[in-house]
Amino acid sequence: MTETLAFEKRHKDGSLWVVGQTMEGQPTGYWEWFRRDGSKLRSGYFDDGQQVGDWTTYDRSGCVYKVTKMKR
Repeated sequence: MTETLAFEKRHKDGSLWVVGQTMEGQPTGYWEWFRRDGSKLRSGYFDDGQQVGDWTTYDRSGCVYKVTKMKR
């Protein structure tokens, strides 16, 4: 069985940029990206390293700006 590993990357100023998980070096499951001010920028799911389903982009106030349906 393959292990899922937590993934986190930060902006140069130390604030959280992206959080998710990987399996065999590929993104998998739910991921979130953040702006330097801490507001959520984008979120969505990966399957075998590919973006799948609905990906949501947020404005600075946290409201949904747009939803993009990913094709596989």
